[in-house]
Amino acid sequence: MKLRLLMVMLIIGTVLLFPSLAEAQCSICTKTAQQMGEKPAKALNGAIIYLAAAPLLMMGFIGYRWWKHNR
Repeated sequence: MKLRLLMVMLIIGTVLLFPSLAEAQCSICTKTAQQMGEKPAKALNGAIIYLAAAPLLMMGFIGYRWWKHNR
C-alpha cells in the first residue's frame, strides 16, 4: 500500500517538477503559443500544468479517501 502511494506521489512530483515534459495545450492555445514564439509557448504550457495541478491533487485526495473509506 505504501509503495503504491509512493509511486503516485513520484508521478505527481515528476509532472510538477518537469512541466515541459507534459503537453497541456488545446488547439487554440497551441496556435496562440506558436505565434508568440518558443519561450512564451513553454511558459504558457508550464502555467497550464501549474494551474491544473491543484484541482487534480484535490480530486485525487478525495478519491483516495473515498476508496480507503469504502474498502
